[in-house]
Amino acid sequence: MILNRAERMLARRYLLPGKGEGFIFLVATISLIAVALGVAALIIVMSVMNGFRAELFDKIVGLNGHAVVQGYEGRLPDWQRIADTARKTPGVTSALPLIEQPLMASSNGRVEGVLVRGLRVQDIRSNPTITSNVLAGDIKAITPGSGKIAIGSRLADTLGAFPGSEVSLISPEGRSTVVGTVPRIVSYTVGAVFEVGVYDYDKAFVIMPMQDAQELLMLGDQVGMVEIQTSNPDRVSEILAPLRPLVEGRGIIVDWRQMNSALFQALEVERVAMFVVLSLIVLVAVFNILSSLIMLVRAKTRDIAILRTMGASRRGMMKVFVTVGVTIGSLGILLGIVLGAIFLFFRQNVVDAIQVVTGQNLWDPSVRFLTDLPSKTDPVEVTAIVLTALILSFLATLYPAYKAAGTDPVQVLRYE
Repeated sequence: MILNRAERMLARRYLLPGKGEGFIFLVATISLIAVALGVAALIIVMSVMNGFRAELFDKIVGLNGHAVVQGYEGRLPDWQRIADTARKTPGVTSALPLIEQPLMASSNGRVEGVLVRGLRVQDIRSNPTITSNVLAGDIKAITPGSGKIAIGSRLADTLGAFPGSEVSLISPEGRSTVVGTVPRIVSYTVGAVFEVGVYDYDKAFVIMPMQDAQELLMLGDQVGMVEIQTSNPDRVSEILAPLRPLVEGRGIIVDWRQMNSALFQALEVERVAMFVVLSLIVLVAVFNILSSLIMLVRAKTRDIAILRTMGASRRGMMKVFVTVGVTIGSLGILLGIVLGAIFLFFRQNVVDAIQVVTGQNLWDPSVRFLTDLPSKTDPVEVTAIVLTALILSFLATLYPAYKAAGTDPVQVLRYE
C-alpha cells in the first residue's frame, strides 16, 4: 500500500495521542500488547511442542532405531542373514544385532524391574545417545567378560548404586531342579551410569556386552532382534518393504511409529489444538484494534470532513486508517516475536523460578518423559503465525476505514 506524503503525515499523526485522545491511545496500546502476547504465546507453545517431538524422537530413535526386526519368543533365527540383507537394502544405513529382555535387578536390598539390553562393544561405544550422556564411570570399561554393566541414572538412584557397586540380575530362565526351575542370578559391577533424558529409559535400562547377555539369558549365539536405521525415518515402511518376505515366519518388523504411536499421535493432536486455541488470543487482540479504530474515526469525524472538502479522496482516507491499524498490529507482532525469543532463551530459568515461588514440581520427568523443557523453533511456523496475525490485523481495519471514507462532509459540517 503506497501512501503519498500527506497520507503518511496523517497516519503518523493519528498513531500519536492528541488532546483529549488519551483513552483512544490507551485502547490502541492495549491492542498492541494483546497482539504481542498472542503472537508470543503461539511461538512459545509451538516451539515447545516441536521441541518435545524432536527430543523424544532423537532419544527414542537413538536407543531403538527407526525400526527393529523382532524375533518370536525373544529369539531371531538366522539373524546374520537378516542383518546382511537389511544393510544391502537401499535406504538402510545400519543394521545392528541386539538382545533386549525384561528382568529383575537387586542391589542394597532393593529390587526393581529392568530392561537388559545386550549390544556389541563397538555398537555401545559408537552410540552417541549413550556415550555423550555418561554421568559417572567409564563406558569403555564395559567389555565382554569384565562383569561390568552400564545403568540409567534413575535406576542407579532407586537401587542406591554407583560405579563399583554390585547389582544382581535375576532371570526366570534358570536351571531345572527336582523342585522346579530355579531363577538364574548373576552379579555384575556397575561400570558406568548414563542419563539420556527420557525418564522411562533412565529408570529401566541396563546395558551390557552382547556375549554377557547371551550367557545370562542362555541364548547361545542367537540374538533377540536387529535394530535398523534408515536415511529417511518418515519412509521407513517403504524402505523396509523388501525385507518383509525374509522376516516372515521368523519375526515381525516394528517401526518407530508403531513402537510409540500413542505418544506421537497425542503430541500431534495437542499441537494442532494448542495452535487453534491460542490463535483465539490473536483474534481477540485484533477486535481491540477494530474498536480502537472505530473510536478514532468517531473522534476524527470533523477532521475527516474538513480533509474531504480540501480534496482528500475516499481511497486516501481508507489507506490512512488501514495503515494505522496495520501499524499497530505489526508493532504488536514484532514485540511478540521479541518476547517469544526471550522466553524461549530463558525457558528453563522461568520454570525453575516458578517452581521456587510456588513450591510445586512443574517438571516431573516421570510424567513428562524429558528432564528439561525442550524447544525447537520452526521458521515456517513462525512465518505462518506472523502472516496470520498480520492478515487478521488488516481485516480488522477494513470496517473503520470504510466508515471513515464514507464520511459525508456536508452532513458533518452543516452546523459548523
